[in-house]
Amino acid sequence: MIWDLAVVVLVAINLALLLFDSLFLIPPLNSAFGAVAPGLHTAYDTYIRANFVEIDLCFVAIFLLDVLLGWAIAIAQRRYARWFFYPFVHWYDVLGCIPLAGFRLLRVLRVVSLLIRLQRLGLVDVTRWRLYRFYRTYYGVLMEEISDRVAINLLGDLQKEIRNSEHLTQRISSEVIQPRKAALVDEIASRLERTVSKGYAENHQQVHRYVAALVARTMEENEELRRLRRLPMGDAVAESIERSLSDIASRVVHEAIDGLRSPHFHSLMTDLVGSGIDAWLQVDDKTDRVTQQVLIDMLELLKEQVAIKRWKSELSEPQTRRDDTAGPTSGV
Repeated sequence: MIWDLAVVVLVAINLALLLFDSLFLIPPLNSAFGAVAPGLHTAYDTYIRANFVEIDLCFVAIFLLDVLLGWAIAIAQRRYARWFFYPFVHWYDVLGCIPLAGFRLLRVLRVVSLLIRLQRLGLVDVTRWRLYRFYRTYYGVLMEEISDRVAINLLGDLQKEIRNSEHLTQRISSEVIQPRKAALVDEIASRLERTVSKGYAENHQQVHRYVAALVARTMEENEELRRLRRLPMGDAVAESIERSLSDIASRVVHEAIDGLRSPHFHSLMTDLVGSGIDAWLQVDDKTDRVTQQVLIDMLELLKEQVAIKRWKSELSEPQTRRDDTAGPTSGV
């Protein structure tokens, strides 16, 4: 932790020195610096600018030592599959040690990597920094804009391909569904059997009551039973017949539901589902055009959904919360 913090401070000092020295080499700024602080200008030019390469090499030596220590620790802890992977993973640290102007800027990435390491250790909380929140906000805006444009262009290309394709539905039927027809038929038939069986198991009392009510209503509307009720003991006989018929009907329903588990019913259901799929797979030109239009409309809806700028609502929410927190500024 102490070493990482020290390296962060040294990198910050080195980058500040590089920036100041770059500005120092600009003639107008150099002259202005000399006019404002002549003593400091002379000291910098004499002790730092004249020995700038040596000073930078001192920083480079420390940074190179940091790379070697990190490499040794990675080998000891076996962080990577091969011992020589470390310089390739931390390429910005290695290239930042090269004392050339183009590579010195890569030392900024060293600060970023060290801050990430300190964040993982819980020593700093970068997410609370305004700079980080600014970066996350507008980085998200940039990524959303790029991804949305790519997705919209891709969906548009898919629509063009569908419009220009010939007999798309026939290809879907022959190349996608037909090879998997047996598995689809078996799965659909099994699901139907399980659905009916489960539904009956959970609602068998309601089913029996419905069957009994249906039998009672049918018997009430039957003219022969009405005549039977007019006879002596006719009501008792009619009620007995009603109970018997209701019990028979309930047993028939129960036996029919139990029969769903039989191989014969599974074969029957498979044949019915297979016939339905065959009828569904019969394709003509009209069906092909309808399928193409459905796919195109679905992709158009996806394009409209992708085109929604979510970052606008996300940026407006903090402002809305601030306005709500502030409350009314005046009142009468």
